[in-house]
Amino acid sequence: MAQAADSTPIVELRNVSKRFGSVVALRGISFAARAGEVHCLLGDNGAGKSTLIKTLSGVHTPTEGEMLVQGRPVRFSSPRDALDHGIATVFQDLSMIPLMSITRNFFLGREPVKGAFPFRRFDMQAADAIVAEELANIGITLRDPQQAVGTLSGGERQCVAIARAVYHGAKVLILDEPTSALGVHQAGIVLRYVAQARARGLAVIFITHNIHHAYPVGDTFTLLNRGTSLGTFAKSEITETQVLEMMAGGRELQQMRAELGAEATG
Repeated sequence: MAQAADSTPIVELRNVSKRFGSVVALRGISFAARAGEVHCLLGDNGAGKSTLIKTLSGVHTPTEGEMLVQGRPVRFSSPRDALDHGIATVFQDLSMIPLMSITRNFFLGREPVKGAFPFRRFDMQAADAIVAEELANIGITLRDPQQAVGTLSGGERQCVAIARAVYHGAKVLILDEPTSALGVHQAGIVLRYVAQARARGLAVIFITHNIHHAYPVGDTFTLLNRGTSLGTFAKSEITETQVLEMMAGGRELQQMRAELGAEATG
């Protein structure tokens, strides 16, 4: 198992369970994310990844167990509450409005203003400059920050959403399947920015079912299966092939090979 770092985790779950009536979505999950680390949550469909994301981001409250932020117990009442604690989630739909400009999407709900009340107004010039600078820092050169966000590629939109969360003060960045619908090149753009976020000292929680995307940037891996944890491993403790076999159900695959072999020789 991965050894605990000396530093206090930015966010930690201890024996967290979540039930919806008689359905147990999560059972006894313990998990920690630390600054300057990419912690990958891996699992196939139905493993509990979505429920765990929503628990971390304040959509759901745990039925049992506790959540800590920088060592202090918390109980989020909403996603805004989680965001106020520095936990930002970039969901698959990105929460962007395609027909609005990149700048408008970047500052949606947090617009910089100028002028005195009651004549305050959105400082578009300053906002455009901030957006151009923030995206240039991650290698995206814009023709015009006023262009509709829908004109960007999938990878660029992912990076805008991540850059927005980082700019607005996220300490923990939760990424929900950020590369699932992207080609090789666009996935590479997102993965490079994940590495940059780690270098800035953020705790990155990378949720995916694609080990080939997670393993190159991941430092620690927690494997989920049907709402339970199969364990947490440092990268030095487990190979990409071992992770893949655990996700696919190594015992089931071995049993299937044995059955097929018996049929072939029978």
